[in-house]
Order: sequence, then C-alpha cells, then structure tokens
Amino acid sequence: MNRHTFFLTAVFLLGTTCASAQTRVEKWDIFELSLDGNPVENPFTDVTLNVEFTHAAKKVTVPGFYDGGEVYVARFMPTEEGQWTYLTTSDQKRLNGKKGSFICTPPTRNNHGPVGVRDTYHFGYADGSPFYPIGTTSYAWAHQGDSLERVTLRTLRGTAFNKLRMCVFPKDYPYNKNDPEFHPFVKDSSGQNDFNRFDIAFWRHFEQRVRDLRDLGIEADIILFHPYDHGRWGYDNMPAGADERYLKYLIARLAAFRNVWWSMANEYDAMRHKTLADWDRLFQIAQAEDPYQHLRSIHNFSVMYDHGKPWVTHVSIQGHDMRRAREWREKYRKPVIYDEAGYEGNLPEDFGDLSAEELVRRIWEGTVNGAYVGHGETFLHPRDILWWSKGGILQGRSPQRIAFLRKIHEEDGDEVLRPTDASICSWRNTKGQVSGVEGEYYLLYLGIHQPGAVNFTLPEDGSFFIEIIDTWNMDITPVLGTFRGSFTLSMPAKPYMAVRIRRQ
Repeated sequence: MNRHTFFLTAVFLLGTTCASAQTRVEKWDIFELSLDGNPVENPFTDVTLNVEFTHAAKKVTVPGFYDGGEVYVARFMPTEEGQWTYLTTSDQKRLNGKKGSFICTPPTRNNHGPVGVRDTYHFGYADGSPFYPIGTTSYAWAHQGDSLERVTLRTLRGTAFNKLRMCVFPKDYPYNKNDPEFHPFVKDSSGQNDFNRFDIAFWRHFEQRVRDLRDLGIEADIILFHPYDHGRWGYDNMPAGADERYLKYLIARLAAFRNVWWSMANEYDAMRHKTLADWDRLFQIAQAEDPYQHLRSIHNFSVMYDHGKPWVTHVSIQGHDMRRAREWREKYRKPVIYDEAGYEGNLPEDFGDLSAEELVRRIWEGTVNGAYVGHGETFLHPRDILWWSKGGILQGRSPQRIAFLRKIHEEDGDEVLRPTDASICSWRNTKGQVSGVEGEYYLLYLGIHQPGAVNFTLPEDGSFFIEIIDTWNMDITPVLGTFRGSFTLSMPAKPYMAVRIRRQ
C-alpha cells in the first residue's frame, strides 16, 4: 500500500498543510501519514520529521522521510488494536504539530505480524504462531526490471519458501553484470553518486518488491551492505556519514513492513574498507532507529562475527560443516541459520556445483543438528538468469524436497531442531545425526549411509511408533506394530533415509 492506494483514506487540512492518512488499519499493517511541506534546498538533509503514536500508555515514535515533490511521509505499524492518536514534530513549521487518529482493527487471516525469536533457538510470529524459516537466496532479483521480477514472484508463489535473502544495492559479479534500471542515489552533474540525495524511483520500486513478498507470506531478509561492487558504483565504500544516512532513510521507509529482517551485510569480512568497530556502529544505528526491533543478523565469508553481541538476534552462517550448528547454538544461545550452505547447480565455480542430493543432505543434517538451512540454486543460463542472483524460474530438484521437510517441521514442531546425543541405536554415526526429546520423540537421519538394518534401544516404559522416511523420494512408510526396548529395524538400504520415532 502507498499513499496513492489507501484503504479508507481521509484527506483533510491541518492548519495550512494538506495531509492524507487512513482512518482504519489492521494490526501489523501499515498506517501511512502523508504531509505537504515547503520547498527547501535539500529535503533529505534540511528537514526532520518525527511522529509520536499513542495508544493508552504505549507511545512509539517513528521517523518520517522525504518522498518526492514536496511530500513527507511517516509509516507506522500498529501493534495494538483500538484507537491510536499521533502528533508530528518537525523543524519545518508546516509539518509541525499535526494531529490525528485512526482505529487499529484485528488482523486478517494471513497477517500473523512480524517474526521474532521464540524459545531461545526458534522463531515465531507476533501472534504466537511458530515460524520455521525455509529460506532461499536471490540477491539481485529486485534489480532486474519488472518483467523478470514478476516471473520470480510467480515462481515463489509455487514454492514452500517463506524467507528470501535480497540485496538493497545492485550487484557486480560473474553472471550478474547488467546495469539496474534504478539506483539508490541520484547522480550529480559529474555523474557521481550524490550521497546526500536518494533516488525516489529506486526506493518506491524496492519497497514494492518487499510488499509483493509480504503478500506472498514471505519474509524479506534484506541485505544492507555487500562487497560485490568492485568500484563500479561505489556503494561498498561510502563515507561513514553516507552509510548512516542510508541506513536511517531505509529504516524510515521499510521498518513498518511486518515482513522485513535486517541482514547487516553479506560476507561482511570481504568488505575491506570497514572495521569491526564500523559494523558494531552500523548495528547500533539499526537497533536505535527501528521502532519494532526487527530481526538483525550478519553473514560471514571466512571470519565469524561475534553473534553474542546484544544487537544480533540470530546467527547467520556461510558454511557446509552442518554439525557445527550445535557449537553455534551452545556458544551464542540464539537461533542458527545456515543462510548459505552451498548451491544446487552446474557452475564451473565450486560454490555453485552441488547436486540436489548433496544440498538436501546438508539441509537435513543441519536440521537435526539444530539449525535452519537455506536453499540456493546456480544453474547456467544463456542470458545469465541464475536464481541465486537474478531470480526467474527454478530449475533444480531440491525445492520440492525442501517443501517435504517443511511439512515435517510443521507436523513435529521444535522437536525436529533439538539435537540430542541420546543413545537410541548402535549405528556408529549416530552422534550429530539425531534430534528430538529424550524418551518421547527421535528423528534419526542416515544421510549418505545405507545400512540394511539398524539396532535400536528405546525406553522400556512405553510403546513407540516408527516411520521410515525417504527424504529424497519424499515417502513416509509406517512400520507395523509398536516398539520398546531393543530390536532390529530393517531398512531399505538406500541413501538419504531417516527414521522417525514417536511415543504412542
């Protein structure tokens, strides 16, 4: 929704200022106040606007932003039902002291609110329902033009993915050399970025894509900085003041979207111009500016950031040693996501040449070790339309198997991601391959191994149902009878099998 497409919009005069705003907004949706200001030399830097929203004893202040012409906008995500009032504060008289109110109505069926951390290692929506991130990556999909972006959205609609990693800045990288239609900053007379002025067309386009994902029920994991610029545009080496202005403007525009997460950087340690102190400072700016405290992470190349710092909400990892998930959980006591565990594809580069079987294996192994693991795809294309960067159409065989795992997540809940060292069987590779709750539920993943039989020892004080799960062919086969104590379970002697055991 933008200021031209309000539902139940009221337009009224406040003093000499024309204002538009909704009169009714559902919980966790976007209330947008639009005000006309006076012309100034640089409206991005010469005008401040804040709006305080009040509901009973609750007060939330949000920053406004310049949105072209003489228009200034403030966006707010109400978190409580009932009447909210607001009051503007500005150093421009025409924007100062404007009052109004609106009614926050109950959320509709597909609106569960923003996602936050739940029960230390997990995620949940604001309405209390769990969220199991089944993510994918398409770094520059929002920079490819309307036609291809719509294809990407149609593809996503037919998948189980509920989180998408995407960059704000365009990308210069192999298989991604095209110029974007829009850039975040306007150019000065010499053709250089004017880091004091934002390009409104870029931001309207980008936020529309975030809105499109929201409407599909997909979280937008927004990557705020990245190193894939190589001096082409200069976004990877902006002055510190420009970094701060950019962050504040972005958060003012996007924080009211319930489906946003902030990823401070992708491969932050490859950005040689920034120090750890710089990243700490940028994190703290994001934390201070965001009224809703959306999830915040940072993604590594080879050097892990200290995810124990208080402004980091969850651990974002690039890596393929899936058993280290236990280490990260114990060290940081936060949810762990392998946002980049490798890519299914056929690139000559080794980062993008995994088989579907190997990617799915990594995802399952990460899962039983207590982590959420993301998908990626890098198949060669005659026009370099690779999902990992540009979106388009998925070609691989892993997405449907990931959808199958999502169903198991949703059936079994958090137990799927509770690693355990329970000695339930004699199979020598059990350590690091079992999740569950002692005496109640176990999920054993055999990976590439294909034993014809496995010896189990379960508690004697109960009866257990057993199912054999073919994670590749997506079949679940119940084993007849109930089980307790010691027994031998015959297996199909195929790779990528799992065994699910549940107390009767």
